[in-house]
Amino acid sequence: MSTTSPIPGYAHDDPALAASPVTLDDLAKLQAGVLFGPDDQAALKIAGEVLGGQIEQILDVWYGFVGSHPHLLAYFSTPAGEPIGEYLARVRARFGRWIIDTCTRPYDQRWLAYQHEIALRHTREKKNHTDRADSVPDIPLRYLIAFIYPITATIRPFLAADGHDEDQVEAMFQAWFKAVTLQIALWSQPYAGPAW
Repeated sequence: MSTTSPIPGYAHDDPALAASPVTLDDLAKLQAGVLFGPDDQAALKIAGEVLGGQIEQILDVWYGFVGSHPHLLAYFSTPAGEPIGEYLARVRARFGRWIIDTCTRPYDQRWLAYQHEIALRHTREKKNHTDRADSVPDIPLRYLIAFIYPITATIRPFLAADGHDEDQVEAMFQAWFKAVTLQIALWSQPYAGPAW
């Protein structure tokens, strides 16, 4: 997957992104809460190199999982239940870029702003707006939290595909698990409201 070609709706570098209500201090505390540290950052960098050439295969697995569960596919479908192919394709491109960003982007204020944007795109505030999709109005938080497991468990074979030893694969896997958990925690913020 190209890391430089434009992806519709991908806004990481958009200077107009609203600031995240999560501060860098909040982020540091969340990172401490998931035991995410410099070794994890280093492992994620290697993971990004390993996963970079496998993005489409990873997305095939994840989309196969979503597509095999009608209750999940419904969030990419019309209110009448008809899957929206163009919507699925556009989200897929951003999902692929998210894999790379998870491994390679600095977790700074700009990254926090885009995490907030991703969060809002799961809620009534912004779901469907980016792609002008005629889909259901939101994705319940419970499914974001539940998705931590398949997004983590299915990544391990891809991390092991480049010949790294078991300790290196385990370090990449644990770093990925922590990074996904961290992001889902950030994505939960709009669901919690001002009391965050």
